[in-house]
Amino acid sequence: MGKSPDGLASRGAYMRAEINGQKYYGKHLMVTAVNCNENLLDIPTVSRFIKEMVPAIDMVPYGDLVIARFGEGIEVGISAVQLIVTSAITIHTNDTFRDLYLDVFSCKWFEEEVVIKMINDFFAPGEIKENVILRR
Repeated sequence: MGKSPDGLASRGAYMRAEINGQKYYGKHLMVTAVNCNENLLDIPTVSRFIKEMVPAIDMVPYGDLVIARFGEGIEVGISAVQLIVTSAITIHTNDTFRDLYLDVFSCKWFEEEVVIKMINDFFAPGEIKENVILRR
């Protein structure tokens, strides 16, 4: 591990993810799931989804889940944030269209397939689109 001029660890020292010899700061999974079932309207179910996802992707929660339903008109939905030791999980939903927007970012590697399976199991969306960005 290299040191910076002031004696601290080098900037890249916490690049924990590595693929084909390239190191990354982390993985950012962005999911859009549309036409979900009625579970998406239920705060306790959305809370359980996030709380179960954290250990399922081998993360450690940091503090309590923050979750609320708010908005106006066709923009009413649930928003939630769960900090994890290695970054955060955020979710936003739309009640009218039953759409879900989920972001999982972590400098610790995780399997996005686990997240997608959980979305299907909890919310049975009509369609899922996912993007993965590796941060460097």
